[in-house]
Amino acid sequence: MLSMSRRTIVRKDITPPPAPGFIGEGHTAVEVLRPVALSKSDPFVLLMDDRLDIPRRRHIGGAHPHAGLETVTLVLEGSLVDRDEGELSAGDVIWMTAGRGIIHNESVEASGRSRVLQLWIGLSAKDRDAPPRFEIVRKANAPRIEAPGALGRLYSGSSGALRSPTLNHVPVTLLELSLEAGASFTQELPGSYNGFFYVIEGSVRVGQDTVAKGEVGWLAPGNETELTFTSGDGGGRLVLYAGEPIGEALMQHGPFVAGSPIEIMEFHRRFQLGQFTKMSELAQAARLGG
Repeated sequence: MLSMSRRTIVRKDITPPPAPGFIGEGHTAVEVLRPVALSKSDPFVLLMDDRLDIPRRRHIGGAHPHAGLETVTLVLEGSLVDRDEGELSAGDVIWMTAGRGIIHNESVEASGRSRVLQLWIGLSAKDRDAPPRFEIVRKANAPRIEAPGALGRLYSGSSGALRSPTLNHVPVTLLELSLEAGASFTQELPGSYNGFFYVIEGSVRVGQDTVAKGEVGWLAPGNETELTFTSGDGGGRLVLYAGEPIGEALMQHGPFVAGSPIEIMEFHRRFQLGQFTKMSELAQAARLGG
């Protein structure tokens, strides 16, 4: 019988099939979380599941701005090469604070098959003017989650006795977890946290609800602190995103997240005036120890 302290899910979302992506040939993408009804997904704004199949190495994407948010890029499969961030392999994460404004992805190359999840997290009004920064969390350095039939990595927050040293403004628990057939794993979360999990492979059950590959389970609101996953007959793999709601009005427009149209316009103005920090400048400062 389920303990009353265990978290349940309030709904399941079925993600759409992969659609052609902005990079062009060899890129498809799934919009896992759309930037609508942000008060319900608070503090999360968007989650994209990008799949690349590029036979010959080539530049992908291009320089673009961000402001008012943090982005979290998790490489699920394959690898990418970024001039500023270096080579990113499966299990690596980039946690980037755009804050008052950053120019991102100035030079990225890819070849072969790869799969990347990119999450956007809104920042509170007091943090949207924060200086830009980024942190690379290598798979080998992320705390390793080990339990009977369960194996994973913790990229932010805590899990049992494990603590992630990742720097982020909004308190977030982010973990990637694989379960053997029939295995269970319990994750403690503050009762105030909002969030969801995305099933990458197989299926998992939370309470009486089963969430299958390609589906999203949204955590029910309440004060419950235990979230228990139990895998199906074929095992399961998931990524959990849970965090403290900001509790402020948020809106998204293009690459910017803010509290009002006036603030969005100010981000555009500052970008046009060349006042955003370049990722390459941050990377150079990090190499020089600055």
